[in-house]
Amino acid sequence: MELTSIVERIFSTIFPMLLIVTIGYLYARKKPTSMAAVNSLNIDVFIPALIFSVLSAKSFELMAMQQIAMGATMIIIGSGLLLYPICKLLKIEVKTFIPPMMFSNSGNLGLPLLVLAFGDSALNAAVVLFIVEMFLHFTLGIYILDRNTSLLKVLRLPMIIATFAGLGASHFNIEINTNIQVPLEMMGMVCVPLMLFSLGVRMIDIDFSTWKIGLWGAFLAPASGIVIALLIHPMLNLSQQHFAYLIIFAALPPALLNYMLAEKYNQQPGQVASIVLIGNIGSILILPVTLYFVL
Repeated sequence: MELTSIVERIFSTIFPMLLIVTIGYLYARKKPTSMAAVNSLNIDVFIPALIFSVLSAKSFELMAMQQIAMGATMIIIGSGLLLYPICKLLKIEVKTFIPPMMFSNSGNLGLPLLVLAFGDSALNAAVVLFIVEMFLHFTLGIYILDRNTSLLKVLRLPMIIATFAGLGASHFNIEINTNIQVPLEMMGMVCVPLMLFSLGVRMIDIDFSTWKIGLWGAFLAPASGIVIALLIHPMLNLSQQHFAYLIIFAALPPALLNYMLAEKYNQQPGQVASIVLIGNIGSILILPVTLYFVL
């Protein structure tokens, strides 16, 4: 692929995302906006609809996604193990720093980024990567913050229910009636731009008073993920395309959910907010470079 074509493809991938994020930011600046209800709708309705519609579709091949799911799992857990001693070296609270390094923004950025960069053919893999990240975040991630967490609560989450239902439909070749599948797909289409808009609104809350830990996170989150991805590549039977998806997944910044959970469990939410938001700003530079290499 020629350099000009690569640059055009990177621009056509990043610009629509940045534009929606910017619109969200400018709107929230002009009119203070609470996205709490909207985010709840997204998590409880639109994202589960997307997950189920993709997993239950005829085009979804469960067996073909096992390797990329395994790779995502190894990247998430490996990043935490790799950065644990560095966290101690920097004298940063482990519960504050490690979860944002492990759990990336595979929803707000990962889904639209992969689809815009590689087309609709990447949607299945993008959803699988998102499911793996979310499942581990709501299990291992919450366990890191609170050792008394209940697995039963996790299994009741709409996203987890939609995942098991979609995988069940795929495994048993259950054909979903068109009158049900179409509205589910329409609702699923809502979640991606809504996540980007929400990210823009969240940018209003950036606190630069803890910028040092934010800068460390902006560098170490993608760096650790890419290192682990390169180390595990020989162990996995991945196509070149799927490995490209995995590299982009590894380079994603920390997920916004890290801040929400830190606030819920009172785990230095101010510092976590800095890690998450400065990390997402830093991705404006990191993701185009990553796209250049994988393309």
